[in-house]
Amino acid sequence: MIIYKWLPKQEAILLLCALLFFACLCQAQEKYGQNYPQPRDTTAVYDIEGITVQSEKYQSRLRSPMPVQAMRGKDLEKLNSFSVADAIRYFSGVQLKDYGGIGGLKTINVRSMGSAHTSVFYDGVVIKNAQNGQVDLGKFSLDNIEALELFNGQKSNIFQPALGFFASNTLFMQSKIPVFEKEEQEHTKLSFKTGSFGLVNPSLLYQRRINEGLSLAFNTEYITANGKYKYRYRKENGYDTTATRQNGDIESFRAEITLHQAFKSGGKASLKGYYYESERGLPGAIVANIFSHYQRLWDKNFFVQGMLHKSFFDKHELMVNMKYSSDYNRYIDPNYQTIEGALNNRYYQKEFYTSVVNQYMLNSWWDVSIAADYSFNTLDANLYRFTYPSRSSYYFAVSSAIHRDRLEIQANLLGAYVNDQVKFYQKGSDQQVFNPVISVSYQPFTLNENFRIRAFYKESFRMPTFNDLYYTFVGNTFLRPEFTTQYNIGATWRAKPNHILEAFTIQVDGYYNHVKDKIVAMPSANLFRWTMMNLGEVEVKGLETNLRGIKKIAKVSLEIGMGYTFQKAIDITASSTVYGDQIPYTPLHSGTFTSSASYQNWQANFSFIYTGERYSQKANLPVNYVQPWYTSDLGLTYKNRFGKYQYAMGLETNNLFNQYYDVVLNFPMPGRNYRLKFNISF
Repeated sequence: MIIYKWLPKQEAILLLCALLFFACLCQAQEKYGQNYPQPRDTTAVYDIEGITVQSEKYQSRLRSPMPVQAMRGKDLEKLNSFSVADAIRYFSGVQLKDYGGIGGLKTINVRSMGSAHTSVFYDGVVIKNAQNGQVDLGKFSLDNIEALELFNGQKSNIFQPALGFFASNTLFMQSKIPVFEKEEQEHTKLSFKTGSFGLVNPSLLYQRRINEGLSLAFNTEYITANGKYKYRYRKENGYDTTATRQNGDIESFRAEITLHQAFKSGGKASLKGYYYESERGLPGAIVANIFSHYQRLWDKNFFVQGMLHKSFFDKHELMVNMKYSSDYNRYIDPNYQTIEGALNNRYYQKEFYTSVVNQYMLNSWWDVSIAADYSFNTLDANLYRFTYPSRSSYYFAVSSAIHRDRLEIQANLLGAYVNDQVKFYQKGSDQQVFNPVISVSYQPFTLNENFRIRAFYKESFRMPTFNDLYYTFVGNTFLRPEFTTQYNIGATWRAKPNHILEAFTIQVDGYYNHVKDKIVAMPSANLFRWTMMNLGEVEVKGLETNLRGIKKIAKVSLEIGMGYTFQKAIDITASSTVYGDQIPYTPLHSGTFTSSASYQNWQANFSFIYTGERYSQKANLPVNYVQPWYTSDLGLTYKNRFGKYQYAMGLETNNLFNQYYDVVLNFPMPGRNYRLKFNISF
């Protein structure tokens, strides 16, 4: 059992000081900032009494020169998704590595670039993991998420932190922002979910108006589940055993508190405190007739981040972000014995991050911006011969954006300098990198403003992680960064409302990616000692198609979405014995289908995911072949109001046809399972 305690003393003091500073800043701005011009808000999204109000930039995301896929509010509710990881499976070009069950690790891989090439942002500030470069998206609940946006390349807005330009792909998570009617002072939403795997999941969302421009949002959630489910274990001659998945339990607690300030003079600010704690079992791979595993993992994650968006003179906008984070991981493996007993590793990560962005409007159609980011990361551990590394990273981006009626052009010049220091042994080399980016969106036909073509070229890189460089007996301090080159050309079209469809949109993109100096693990002295090396080159050619339509028949509203991805990702390393083979876990064909039907207080949702044949290893041999899999999910929801109380009840059936499948080989996924949910808002 997890015993929940107050935050560590120094972190609690830090959060308190940040809250006091934020309050003083807001009061000062309200008192002295009345004459400042109002900055242009290009990303705000609000819900008011069921009516969606979106900024002009959000409504015109189909004009973006960078491909973007987005889901928000009601779209997310229709997917029967439990976490952010479950929802992003419906984006085209995405492979989600899921190691099974509620507590299994879930990481994102976009267009076969590798999970370390996708940056994740929460409320505009990056989430980093210098130790292994991966962000577990299963930790983020959808209860407090208003929008998810996935950009190939980068977000099509030059007013963003420098780190937003550097990744090959970016995922933005936006939490819910309080919006109050004139007489409202507070909102409360209580939710409860239960179902298969022994799931018990209560949550609370509370929003409070403090004064005219200042509001508070508090969200907390508790999850417990035993993680047990039936699966089939197949040998060479077919299925011969049905067993129960063991050691997949989880117990977690999450709490977030956010202050939002909207200044009368224009601009906004926010301050967020976040705490997550979990204990989970790691169910492990089912191999060699071993069905039970006993590894355990503990996590504690804390961060406090602040954002200020303000204009201090005409045609100028300033954004400042700051963040401090502290992460703790403990891993126990009773099967691996050391001279001190069972393996018991502890890791402590800390990060300080700050970003400053200045944007100036040269005229009504031309903007320029300069962004500078700095981060400092440290990693401590109780490992033998550990190096105790630290990393200072400097990122710069100079950007220009031209907005004409039929033409949008963006150009970026990116520069980075990364310096590592170690307490013992040898450190990795300093890195200096410069990357160009250019993107274009064009409306070719004067009379058809809803059809546009787009293209971009981008160079980017990702640094070797601390594990790549310094992990005992495995790390290689001579590693070079992975460099990527991306090409994309596509088109978007949005039909005008007509008697057949209320709305219809389609996006088609073809792309080519090249990864150089790919970091791979290779055996060294023996099969029990591996090391990291720059060996690989990967070439990715793909095609993505997305369409969405809305139709109303009498009192029934129908909505359908479809996505298809063709992706050929092959190893082109000159000396490779698997030259020309498809890289592991990359299907040639994959697709999604979502649909919903609404009638009065009732709503039914159906979603389908298909992943084609793959290979679990680099060699495309029959022994490494992984069969295609698909899942179908069905949900039914009833909503109504009783006085000032609005309530909703829902029943979800996931993996409707009870298919047995592996996302990652030998990590069996659950068969048919159920979830019952209830929430009340007032």
